[in-house]
Amino acid sequence: MNHTEQVRCAGPSPLGENGYRTGLRWNTTSRARARAAEVIAEYRAAHTEVVRDVHLHSEWAAHAVRSPDLLRAVQDTIGGSVAVENTFLMIKWPGRDFPVPWHQDGINPQLQLDPELSVAAWLAVTDASTVNGCLQVIPGSHAAGYLGYGREKGDARRGNALGVQGMPDGPHEQAVWLPLNAGQACLMDVRLIHRSDSNTTGGARIGLNIRYVAPGAVRSSGAHSPSLYPLTGPGWCAPQGTTEDREEHHRDHPRNQRPTDHARPRPHGRGC
Repeated sequence: MNHTEQVRCAGPSPLGENGYRTGLRWNTTSRARARAAEVIAEYRAAHTEVVRDVHLHSEWAAHAVRSPDLLRAVQDTIGGSVAVENTFLMIKWPGRDFPVPWHQDGINPQLQLDPELSVAAWLAVTDASTVNGCLQVIPGSHAAGYLGYGREKGDARRGNALGVQGMPDGPHEQAVWLPLNAGQACLMDVRLIHRSDSNTTGGARIGLNIRYVAPGAVRSSGAHSPSLYPLTGPGWCAPQGTTEDREEHHRDHPRNQRPTDHARPRPHGRGC
Protein backbone atom coordinates (compact mmCIF):
# COMPACT_ATOMS: atom_id res chain seq x y z
CA MET A 1 0.00 0.00 0.00
CA ASN A 2 1.58 3.29 -1.02
CA HIS A 3 0.94 6.51 0.82
CA THR A 4 -1.45 7.86 -1.83
CA GLU A 5 -3.76 4.89 -1.11
CA GLN A 6 -3.48 5.23 2.66
CA VAL A 7 -6.65 6.07 4.57
CA ARG A 8 -5.66 8.29 7.47
CA CYS A 9 -8.32 7.03 9.93
CA ALA A 10 -7.97 9.95 12.35
CA GLY A 11 -10.33 10.09 15.29
CA PRO A 12 -11.26 8.60 18.66
CA SER A 13 -10.32 5.13 19.86
CA PRO A 14 -12.50 2.24 21.05
CA LEU A 15 -10.01 2.10 23.95
CA GLY A 16 -10.69 5.64 25.12
CA GLU A 17 -8.79 8.91 25.18
CA ASN A 18 -5.34 7.42 25.81
CA GLY A 19 -5.69 4.69 23.19
CA TYR A 20 -4.58 1.78 25.37
CA ARG A 21 -5.80 -0.43 28.18
CA THR A 22 -3.72 -2.13 30.90
CA GLY A 23 -4.65 -4.33 33.85
CA LEU A 24 -5.28 -7.43 31.73
CA ARG A 25 -3.96 -10.94 32.21
CA TRP A 26 -3.32 -13.77 29.77
CA ASN A 27 -1.88 -16.27 32.27
CA THR A 28 -0.62 -16.60 35.82
CA THR A 29 2.85 -15.24 36.53
CA SER A 30 4.28 -18.68 37.28
CA ARG A 31 2.88 -20.26 34.11
CA ALA A 32 4.03 -17.36 31.94
CA ARG A 33 7.53 -17.70 33.37
CA ALA A 34 7.44 -21.43 32.66
CA ARG A 35 6.57 -20.66 29.01
CA ALA A 36 9.44 -18.14 28.96
CA ALA A 37 11.89 -20.81 30.13
CA GLU A 38 10.75 -23.05 27.26
CA VAL A 39 11.18 -20.22 24.73
CA ILE A 40 14.66 -19.43 26.02
CA ALA A 41 15.69 -23.07 25.81
CA GLU A 42 14.36 -23.37 22.25
CA TYR A 43 15.90 -20.20 20.81
CA ARG A 44 19.02 -19.55 22.92
CA ALA A 45 21.52 -21.37 20.68
CA ALA A 46 20.71 -19.29 17.59
CA HIS A 47 19.82 -16.16 19.60
CA THR A 48 16.64 -15.88 17.55
CA GLU A 49 15.01 -12.51 18.17
CA VAL A 50 11.82 -12.52 16.10
CA VAL A 51 9.50 -15.48 15.52
CA ARG A 52 6.64 -14.73 13.14
CA ASP A 53 3.17 -16.25 13.49
CA VAL A 54 4.25 -18.27 16.50
CA HIS A 55 0.60 -19.13 17.28
CA LEU A 56 0.58 -21.41 14.22
CA HIS A 57 3.35 -23.71 15.43
CA SER A 58 3.63 -23.36 19.23
CA GLU A 59 0.87 -24.83 21.39
CA TRP A 60 1.42 -22.36 24.23
CA ALA A 61 1.04 -19.38 21.87
CA ALA A 62 -2.10 -20.88 20.30
CA HIS A 63 -3.56 -21.03 23.82
CA ALA A 64 -2.31 -17.53 24.68
CA VAL A 65 -4.18 -15.84 21.81
CA ARG A 66 -7.38 -17.52 23.11
CA SER A 67 -6.84 -16.61 26.77
CA PRO A 68 -10.42 -16.08 28.05
CA ASP A 69 -9.82 -12.86 30.01
CA LEU A 70 -7.83 -11.32 27.18
CA LEU A 71 -10.30 -12.41 24.54
CA ARG A 72 -13.22 -10.94 26.48
CA ALA A 73 -11.42 -7.59 26.54
CA VAL A 74 -10.80 -7.86 22.79
CA GLN A 75 -14.49 -8.62 22.17
CA ASP A 76 -15.48 -5.65 24.32
CA THR A 77 -13.36 -3.54 21.99
CA ILE A 78 -14.07 -4.84 18.47
CA GLY A 79 -17.11 -7.14 18.80
CA GLY A 80 -17.90 -10.81 19.16
CA SER A 81 -16.29 -12.14 15.96
CA VAL A 82 -12.52 -12.18 16.43
CA ALA A 83 -9.58 -13.57 14.44
CA VAL A 84 -5.82 -13.31 14.76
CA GLU A 85 -4.25 -11.52 11.79
CA ASN A 86 -0.64 -11.75 12.93
CA THR A 87 1.64 -12.60 15.85
CA PHE A 88 5.27 -11.81 16.59
CA LEU A 89 7.29 -13.32 19.41
CA MET A 90 9.97 -10.79 20.30
CA ILE A 91 13.00 -11.88 22.31
CA LYS A 92 15.38 -9.19 23.55
CA TRP A 93 18.49 -11.04 24.64
CA PRO A 94 20.63 -9.45 27.37
CA GLY A 95 23.28 -7.06 26.14
CA ARG A 96 22.17 -7.04 22.49
CA ASP A 97 21.35 -3.75 20.77
CA PHE A 98 17.68 -4.13 19.83
CA PRO A 99 15.67 -0.90 20.10
CA VAL A 100 12.39 -0.74 18.19
CA PRO A 101 11.58 2.72 16.75
CA TRP A 102 8.36 4.66 17.18
CA HIS A 103 5.77 2.95 15.01
CA GLN A 104 2.10 2.07 14.55
CA ASP A 105 0.92 -1.55 14.40
CA GLY A 106 -2.00 -1.19 12.01
CA ILE A 107 -0.28 -0.25 8.78
CA ASN A 108 2.43 -1.64 6.52
CA PRO A 109 3.02 -1.88 2.75
CA GLN A 110 0.69 -4.90 2.47
CA LEU A 111 -2.31 -3.82 4.53
CA GLN A 112 -4.08 -1.24 6.66
CA LEU A 113 -6.34 -2.14 9.58
CA ASP A 114 -9.60 -0.36 10.36
CA PRO A 115 -9.03 0.96 13.91
CA GLU A 116 -12.67 0.38 14.89
CA LEU A 117 -12.46 -3.28 13.88
CA SER A 118 -8.98 -4.20 15.10
CA VAL A 119 -6.81 -3.98 18.21
CA ALA A 120 -3.21 -4.81 19.09
CA ALA A 121 -2.26 -6.81 22.18
CA TRP A 122 1.13 -7.09 23.92
CA LEU A 123 1.61 -10.03 26.26
CA ALA A 124 4.45 -10.13 28.79
CA VAL A 125 5.97 -13.62 28.77
CA THR A 126 8.74 -12.45 31.08
CA ASP A 127 8.60 -9.39 33.31
CA ALA A 128 8.91 -6.27 31.15
CA SER A 129 10.53 -3.28 32.87
CA THR A 130 12.01 0.10 32.02
CA VAL A 131 15.50 -1.46 31.93
CA ASN A 132 14.81 -4.53 29.81
CA GLY A 133 12.69 -3.03 27.04
CA CYS A 134 9.07 -2.61 28.10
CA LEU A 135 6.67 -0.68 25.91
CA GLN A 136 6.74 3.11 25.74
CA VAL A 137 3.58 4.71 24.35
CA ILE A 138 2.45 8.24 23.53
CA PRO A 139 -1.05 8.55 25.00
CA GLY A 140 -3.61 9.96 22.59
CA SER A 141 -1.29 9.69 19.57
CA HIS A 142 -3.83 7.49 17.79
CA ALA A 143 -6.11 10.49 17.24
CA ALA A 144 -3.91 11.85 14.43
CA GLY A 145 -4.57 8.68 12.43
CA TYR A 146 -2.07 6.77 10.37
CA LEU A 147 1.18 8.61 9.66
CA GLY A 148 3.82 8.20 6.99
CA TYR A 149 6.41 5.55 7.69
CA GLY A 150 9.83 4.44 6.51
CA ARG A 151 11.68 1.17 6.86
CA GLU A 152 14.58 1.19 9.33
CA LYS A 153 18.02 -0.13 8.50
CA GLY A 154 18.85 -3.12 10.62
CA ASP A 155 19.50 -6.81 10.99
CA ALA A 156 17.74 -8.69 8.20
CA ARG A 157 17.10 -11.64 10.51
CA ARG A 158 14.89 -9.42 12.66
CA GLY A 159 13.09 -7.72 9.83
CA ASN A 160 13.13 -3.97 9.52
CA ALA A 161 10.52 -2.10 11.54
CA LEU A 162 8.40 0.60 9.93
CA GLY A 163 9.21 3.71 11.94
CA VAL A 164 7.10 6.88 11.87
CA GLN A 165 8.68 9.25 9.34
CA GLY A 166 10.37 12.32 10.77
CA MET A 167 10.16 11.10 14.36
CA PRO A 168 13.59 10.67 15.99
CA ASP A 169 14.02 7.45 17.90
CA GLY A 170 14.52 7.65 21.64
CA PRO A 171 12.60 9.16 24.57
CA HIS A 172 9.66 11.49 23.95
CA GLU A 173 8.50 14.08 26.46
CA GLN A 174 4.89 12.89 26.27
CA ALA A 175 5.63 9.16 26.40
CA VAL A 176 4.82 6.87 29.30
CA TRP A 177 6.27 3.49 30.22
CA LEU A 178 4.07 0.41 30.41
CA PRO A 179 5.93 -2.07 32.66
CA LEU A 180 4.18 -5.43 32.99
CA ASN A 181 4.73 -8.54 35.04
CA ALA A 182 4.93 -11.93 33.36
CA GLY A 183 1.37 -13.05 32.60
CA GLN A 184 0.00 -9.51 32.24
CA ALA A 185 -1.11 -7.90 28.97
CA CYS A 186 -2.22 -4.61 27.46
CA LEU A 187 -4.36 -3.62 24.48
CA MET A 188 -3.45 -0.76 22.14
CA ASP A 189 -5.25 1.09 19.40
CA VAL A 190 -3.57 -0.01 16.16
CA ARG A 191 -2.72 3.67 15.44
CA LEU A 192 -1.07 4.29 18.84
CA ILE A 193 2.57 5.34 18.48
CA HIS A 194 4.88 3.20 20.60
CA ARG A 195 8.44 1.85 20.83
CA SER A 196 10.79 -0.12 23.08
CA ASP A 197 14.44 0.07 24.18
CA SER A 198 17.18 -2.54 24.17
CA ASN A 199 17.49 -4.93 27.09
CA THR A 200 20.25 -3.85 29.49
CA THR A 201 19.67 -6.57 32.11
CA GLY A 202 21.16 -10.03 32.54
CA GLY A 203 18.06 -11.97 31.47
CA ALA A 204 15.94 -12.23 28.32
CA ARG A 205 12.85 -10.07 27.83
CA ILE A 206 10.11 -11.85 25.88
CA GLY A 207 6.86 -10.38 24.58
CA LEU A 208 4.13 -11.71 22.32
CA ASN A 209 2.55 -9.21 19.93
CA ILE A 210 -0.91 -10.01 18.55
CA ARG A 211 -3.08 -8.19 16.03
CA TYR A 212 -6.75 -9.10 16.50
CA VAL A 213 -9.31 -8.25 13.82
CA ALA A 214 -13.07 -8.38 13.29
CA PRO A 215 -14.65 -9.15 9.89
CA GLY A 216 -13.95 -6.32 7.46
CA ALA A 217 -10.96 -4.93 9.36
CA VAL A 218 -8.29 -5.68 6.79
CA ARG A 219 -7.76 -3.39 3.81
CA SER A 220 -5.26 -5.25 1.63
CA SER A 221 -2.90 -3.84 -0.96
CA GLY A 222 -2.69 -5.32 -4.44
CA ALA A 223 -2.59 -9.09 -4.54
CA HIS A 224 -1.94 -9.46 -0.80
CA SER A 225 -4.53 -11.71 0.81
CA PRO A 226 -4.51 -11.86 4.62
CA SER A 227 -4.37 -15.27 6.26
CA LEU A 228 -6.63 -15.06 9.29
CA TYR A 229 -6.91 -17.42 12.28
CA PRO A 230 -10.56 -17.24 13.43
CA LEU A 231 -11.24 -17.59 17.15
CA THR A 232 -14.89 -16.69 17.74
CA GLY A 233 -18.07 -15.77 15.94
CA PRO A 234 -19.38 -15.84 12.35
CA GLY A 235 -18.38 -13.79 9.32
CA TRP A 236 -15.08 -15.37 8.36
CA CYS A 237 -16.13 -16.75 4.98
CA ALA A 238 -16.93 -13.30 3.59
CA PRO A 239 -14.22 -11.40 1.66
CA GLN A 240 -12.33 -9.13 3.99
CA GLY A 241 -12.72 -5.38 3.63
CA THR A 242 -16.00 -5.35 1.65
CA THR A 243 -18.75 -2.89 2.47
CA GLU A 244 -21.20 -5.74 3.15
CA ASP A 245 -18.76 -7.37 5.56
CA ARG A 246 -18.24 -4.14 7.48
CA GLU A 247 -21.98 -3.39 7.71
CA GLU A 248 -22.77 -6.89 8.96
CA HIS A 249 -20.15 -6.67 11.69
CA HIS A 250 -21.24 -3.15 12.63
CA ARG A 251 -24.60 -4.56 13.72
CA ASP A 252 -22.79 -6.98 16.04
CA HIS A 253 -20.38 -4.43 17.53
CA PRO A 254 -20.70 -4.08 21.34
CA ARG A 255 -21.49 -0.38 21.02
CA ASN A 256 -24.55 -1.24 18.89
CA GLN A 257 -26.22 -3.98 20.93
CA ARG A 258 -27.35 -4.77 24.45
CA PRO A 259 -24.87 -6.59 26.68
CA THR A 260 -24.80 -10.37 26.20
CA ASP A 261 -22.64 -13.20 27.44
CA HIS A 262 -19.28 -13.37 25.70
CA ALA A 263 -18.74 -16.23 23.29
CA ARG A 264 -16.37 -18.81 24.67
CA PRO A 265 -13.09 -19.00 22.74
CA ARG A 266 -12.80 -22.07 20.57
CA PRO A 267 -9.91 -23.44 18.50
CA HIS A 268 -9.92 -23.07 14.74
CA GLY A 269 -8.73 -25.48 12.16
CA ARG A 270 7.15 -7.14 14.02
CA GLY A 271 6.09 -5.24 17.02
CA CYS A 272 7.99 -4.57 20.29
